[in-house]
This record gives sequence, structure tokens and C-alpha cells, in this order.
Amino acid sequence: MKTLSRAAGISAISMALLYVIAFVFFGVFWSYPSDGSPAEKMTFLAEHQFSFNVIYTLMYLVFAVFLSFLVVGLYQRLKVKSEGLIAVGTLFGAIWVGLVIASGMIANIGLAYAIGLMEVNPEKAFDVWGIIYLMVESLGGGNELVGGLWVLVVSIVALQLGVFSKYLNCLGIFVGIAGVATIYPSEIFTEIFGISQIVWFIWIGSSLLGRENESKDWGGAVVAKR
Repeated sequence: MKTLSRAAGISAISMALLYVIAFVFFGVFWSYPSDGSPAEKMTFLAEHQFSFNVIYTLMYLVFAVFLSFLVVGLYQRLKVKSEGLIAVGTLFGAIWVGLVIASGMIANIGLAYAIGLMEVNPEKAFDVWGIIYLMVESLGGGNELVGGLWVLVVSIVALQLGVFSKYLNCLGIFVGIAGVATIYPSEIFTEIFGISQIVWFIWIGSSLLGRENESKDWGGAVVAKR
């Protein structure tokens, strides 16, 4: 169990790092021609396909692998005293893992398909890419309902059990509510969820790693090392 807790802690901090990498990449290096013509936009995507695939692989596929460790690690940590509610939360976490993986694969394969249509009709290629991107955003980018529900339930359970810091759990509840709020199509909720979740990932990861110095029987008792 200590190994799983360590893996979950490292994964949480790694996910925060991936969020930061994505923010920096799209904020500093990604100069997408938003006001350009469909042909100009598709040409830009074709020229930057490799970097697009790399960043989306990190943002979605690698992120999902780390997320799976965190979902299972938190389930193991909290299930002893709250099997029912934490099981529901873990279900949302598992669904989120699947949605994130699907989003990443659709984005990478879909872009390659759209670029392949450029020789036939650049405008049609752009229309196809618009549909593909809408699918990606709907599943795992612009709508964070499922992830928000997972964080919300996990934080409520942890708060009820007195596991982790009270302030950490309150932050998790805030993050979860922000994620649920993304069902309303407004960028502000997505940004709040993303930024606040970076803090939550780092904090929960540090808390999990900090427990390596304790010997636990996972039935709730804590035995101090001699």
C-alpha cells in the first residue's frame, strides 16, 4: 500500500507539472492564426503537427496514466471507512480516465485525418477538423463535469473522515464545484478549474508522499515508527 501511495503522490505532482507545461506551451509558443483563413489555419496545423501531437499526448494520454494511479491510490486510502461514497467517486474518476484517453487519441488521429484532406479541399479539411476538435473539447477539454465530480466526492469523503488537511479538502471541494460548473459554456469556469486543480494536485501529492514516513495498517490506525 505504501508503494501505491507513493505512486499516487508522484502521479499527482506530475499531473500538475503537465498542466503547467500545457499552459506555457499554448500561452507562449502556440501562435495559432485565429483570424486567418481556413487554408491558413490548416497549413499552420500541418506545419506544427508534430508539436501538437507531442503536447496532446502529454496532456491527455500521459495525464490519464498518472490519473489512474491517483484515482486508485485515493480509493485505497479512503475506502476502509467509506466504501459506498468513495466507490461512487472512484467510478467518476475511472470514467474521467477513459474520457481523457479517448480525447487524446481522437485529437491526434483526427488531426492527421484532417491534414490528409487538405490536398482535396482545405476548407473541407478545416470543417472536418472543427468537428473533431468539438468532440475533443466535449469529451475532455471544455467540459470538466466528470473530473469535477470525482474531486468533489473524494474531498467530501476525506473531510468527513479527517484524512488530509482540512484546508486541502476544502480546496478540493472548491475545485470540484468549479469542475461541475463547466457544464455552463464559459471559459472562466474551465480556467478556474484548471488553475485551482494544479494547486490541489501538488498539495494532495505532497500529502500522499509525506505519509511514507508513517507506518499504517490501512484499517485506520496509525503506528509510529520506533
